Amino acid sequence: MNSTAKPPADDTLPPFLQPGDRVLLFDGVCKLCNASVRFVIRHDRQRRIKLASVQSPQGQALLARFGLSTEQFDSVVLIEGQHLSQRSTAFIRLMALLPAPWCWLRLLQWIPQPLRDWGYDRIARNRYRLFGRYDMCLLPSPDHRGRFLDDPS
Repeated sequence: MNSTAKPPADDTLPPFLQPGDRVLLFDGVCKLCNASVRFVIRHDRQRRIKLASVQSPQGQALLARFGLSTEQFDSVVLIEGQHLSQRSTAFIRLMALLPAPWCWLRLLQWIPQPLRDWGYDRIARNRYRLFGRYDMCLLPSPDHRGRFLDDPS
């Protein structure tokens, strides 16, 4: 699996997105992923990043748009307009959108991608065993209004 992917040849925006949107797709039953989403919500004070679980209709449509599996979820996905990043590249691009000191993690891009992705894959493949999982996707709390693609706010 590549760390970046491109949508089909047409240049229309992916479904549910507006110009300039950045969307983080995450595994909604993964405890580590949910903790990461809470971290993003806490530190993204400018609300630059929208969120969607890969299990949601919006997440499924976006995965399908980029030709990714809608059944196997082993990577965080960051969509920025027509550009999609996965694995360690998505993590680095996501951190670059947050304020200091978190944006400094973009320096990790200087580590060769195969090495970064190797480390990312070790955690991703063992995330349920190491951190646990929920029986179902958690619902956003009221203070997260407007952060998720399915939220009309």
